[in-house]
Amino acid sequence: MEQPIGPPRHQIRARHTASTVTVYQAYGPHIGLPAARDGGFPAAWKRDRMTWVKPSFLWMMYRCGWGEKEGQETVLAVDITREGFEWALRNACLSHYVRGFHSDEASWRGQLRQAPSRVQWDPERDLLLRPLPHRSLQLGLAGEAARRYADEWTVAVRDVTPLAREIHTLVREGDLEAAAPLLPQEPPYPTADGLLTHLRA
Repeated sequence: MEQPIGPPRHQIRARHTASTVTVYQAYGPHIGLPAARDGGFPAAWKRDRMTWVKPSFLWMMYRCGWGEKEGQETVLAVDITREGFEWALRNACLSHYVRGFHSDEASWRGQLRQAPSRVQWDPERDLLLRPLPHRSLQLGLAGEAARRYADEWTVAVRDVTPLAREIHTLVREGDLEAAAPLLPQEPPYPTADGLLTHLRA
């Protein structure tokens, strides 16, 4: 019997419009609440540090424990410009060396030092936060990319902690049928013009 065909192993799935794409992060209230209130990151948000954004709501839930992990109690949905998102992807390097994909480890290390952004492909998650066969994009932003993210690309910031808690309550009660429709819709993100060619190992 033929196996059902699932999503491609390396595919960006994200809530997006013609001009924006939504990514998720989780912070302590001292960062998350002012960011949601003001629609941008406060001065306390360190622009000189690597920050990771995730287009997958469920991968964010896996990472932050549905907003229950210490320092990750406020879950943010950050709408950024597609132009900025794609700039970060075009200028990204894979976060790990892949034999046969990179020419050699030394050249990969050189790329990693120079790149303002990096990509990891981690197993996507289901409602029970179990790993799935296909991958979810994690996009790390440093230096110029982090500054642009905070000060140029961010269009809106929303606190989605109540949504995370609502879905988590239903999951704990075993009512996955009620929880599933509450998840943000994340259709495939268009990646024309070889946007991910250098990132699909």
